[in-house]
Amino acid sequence: MASLSIGTHHLHTISSTPLSSLPYKSSFGSSLCKLRGSRILGNGLLPRAEDKAKGSSSPPPPSSNKRQGQQPSIDNPLQDLEPTSGSCDPLCSLDETSSQDFEANYQPRTDLVKALAVFAAAATGAVAINHSWVAANQDLAMALLFGIGYAGIIFEEFLAFNKSGVGLLMAVSLWVVRSIGAPSPDIAVSELTHASAEVSEIVFFLLGAMTIVEIVDAHQGFKLVTDIITTRKPRTLLWVVGFVTFLLSSVLDNLTSTIVMVSLLRKLVPPSEYRKLLGAVVVIAANAGGAWTPIGDVTTTMLWIHGQISTLPTMKDLLVPSVVSLAVPLSLLSLTSEVNGKGPDTQNVLASEQMAPRGQLVFSVGIGALIFVPVFKALTGLPPFMGMLLGLGVLWILTDAIHYGESEGQKLKVPQALSRIDTQGALFFLGILLSVSSLEAAGLLRELANYLDAHIPNIELIASAIGVVSAIIDNVPLVAATMGMYDLSSFPQDHEFWQLVAYCAGTGGSMLVIGSAAGVAFMGMEKVDFFWYLRKVSGFAFAGYAAGIAAYLTVHNFSISLPSTLAELPFLPGS
Repeated sequence: MASLSIGTHHLHTISSTPLSSLPYKSSFGSSLCKLRGSRILGNGLLPRAEDKAKGSSSPPPPSSNKRQGQQPSIDNPLQDLEPTSGSCDPLCSLDETSSQDFEANYQPRTDLVKALAVFAAAATGAVAINHSWVAANQDLAMALLFGIGYAGIIFEEFLAFNKSGVGLLMAVSLWVVRSIGAPSPDIAVSELTHASAEVSEIVFFLLGAMTIVEIVDAHQGFKLVTDIITTRKPRTLLWVVGFVTFLLSSVLDNLTSTIVMVSLLRKLVPPSEYRKLLGAVVVIAANAGGAWTPIGDVTTTMLWIHGQISTLPTMKDLLVPSVVSLAVPLSLLSLTSEVNGKGPDTQNVLASEQMAPRGQLVFSVGIGALIFVPVFKALTGLPPFMGMLLGLGVLWILTDAIHYGESEGQKLKVPQALSRIDTQGALFFLGILLSVSSLEAAGLLRELANYLDAHIPNIELIASAIGVVSAIIDNVPLVAATMGMYDLSSFPQDHEFWQLVAYCAGTGGSMLVIGSAAGVAFMGMEKVDFFWYLRKVSGFAFAGYAAGIAAYLTVHNFSISLPSTLAELPFLPGS
């Protein structure tokens, strides 16, 4: 999505550049590695993904099987490539060594778990076909389906099932059960039509936002933001990185902000424990920055689009808690030995990156389009996704105009940007939101809300618990379920409960590295493991989370009690 993606390599034009200096790009999801020619590295073997991942640190050894009259070239190992076409998935294995690696890493237990998961899904589907049982036990059937699907999403890495596919299957299965258990199919169709209209607003909004961000990034527009970081003092750099990320994430989504800032850190600071801590600060700051604006995080966007929160009250009431949730971890991290020790040498490589032609113009228009969305909604009353599509249309026409006739400008246009956005992420949101809407249509979420009201009457505790759980479970379905459990008749727009849900769901994911998309991106880019983050960062993140809740309750209660307190003062007129 942004300047550094994870897992994808593209080799387009081969020059005399050494392999160690070839650009390395990666992105979430699988993709194809396009290779030109049949002879690669002088031995006729396609490089494997792990070989290419090491390309930036050391060149490949020369082949021992040299052809007559041909000397291997370390400086230009890819010079023999010819313009014939061919493609290979980065994880494919065409040589004997890869086959041996597969045999060495083969794990029968993992395959057994996968087989059991597939069997459970098939058995559940077979039960769902039994109309009479489903009609009599609709709630139980839907709860089982949702539980199995949610388990597949949580254990995505272990089972090797993509969560987007699991989410889509879960959504369709739940609506099939709902159509069987509904009083009539027409009622289920009407409910699905209503749910699809609401869900599509969020999906279109996300697709438009991701495309705009991708266009700006393709023009190196974010270099304008990263260039303001000039300090080299460890403690100062910690605070600057934190608040630059905080401001960036208030306009962009958390994932994009994290990728942009971690990419900067990889160029600015050499590999070290200190750089990992800076990356962790980026995660905390990205989640905190996205919690106080309607367009900064997908959960606040969901609440905003559905009317639970509005723009100005949310920004006014959640700014202070969000700043506190970042300032507390920064203060505590500033006391650690990694930050107070001798600062690592920094690398001055940012100046070598050149902004694409008219990059400043594209950056200004793109960011302006994102900021204009709430204004568009206030002026026209139309849903926010219409404002986002308006901004995308303007940027589309602009890039077509400024790059007209440029052969090298095709990669800077919208069609290429559409091929690089996180489409599977949008499909995941689609599956999750449709699944939750089926539970809402069946009345399960209302029953759960009644249970929570009876046993946990304190709404602050409910909202705080949602934030803690979001550190383990994806916050999108949590917020979607909460919206289905409590409607606007229970808590009106901008009620304390909705604002706390927006804050807690947005910042709670920082407590564990797997609790947010920003944390997962940080894990992949910096090769940080779960227990390092738990040991080094989770305590600080929890302290910031709790301090932010305390700050919100203090400011909120103070703003409510201040007018009545002032009215009781004897020296004021009218008292």
